[in-house]
Amino acid sequence: MSSPLLLGVLAGLAVAVPVGPVGVLLLRTGMVDGLRVAVGAAFGVATVDLAYAVVAVAVGTPVSRVLSEHAPLVRGVGAVVLVAVGGVGLVASVRAARRPPTDAPPDARLSPLGAYARFVGLTAVNPSTAVTFTTVAVGLALGVAGTASVAAFVVGAGVASLAWQLLLAVGSGVLGQRLPARARLGASVVGAAAVVLAGVLLLV
Repeated sequence: MSSPLLLGVLAGLAVAVPVGPVGVLLLRTGMVDGLRVAVGAAFGVATVDLAYAVVAVAVGTPVSRVLSEHAPLVRGVGAVVLVAVGGVGLVASVRAARRPPTDAPPDARLSPLGAYARFVGLTAVNPSTAVTFTTVAVGLALGVAGTASVAAFVVGAGVASLAWQLLLAVGSGVLGQRLPARARLGASVVGAAAVVLAGVLLLV
């Protein structure tokens, strides 16, 4: 358990595996926008997790303290962003419901690069990611020292996060290609509503 690579893998999984609002949005993206777009989104999420791993081994304790001191602000910003993103998704779903249904595979208007940028921003302001970072990831990184060990920790965290995000992206993307239009629309509404609810719960 003292291997820096293994500690990095554990940190990456600790941040990535709990399916919070960003995970729900990633699943929704795969079913609604298609596999390529979801893969771009998965890389966006993993990029932020990788950056958190770098911070954890570089200046983890001070940053953890700052985030803890400003926890209400972190939650507030994240909540507003989640409500806004979920609301936009609900509006798009309502508009899609007014169009004639088609069982053709999803025709994404969001590019993989656009999805990457969007999910980098969403993950960076996601309170649950920040909370996990300030507890588990920083704690695991405390015993990591030396250039080789630091590199192993960061690589482990990044690869573990990317593997999990790709699993969600590919699974939801393949499922979206097989679902009829009405089922994809239902998944879109449920996913967007869940994100709005998560944001509201953070606010209250």
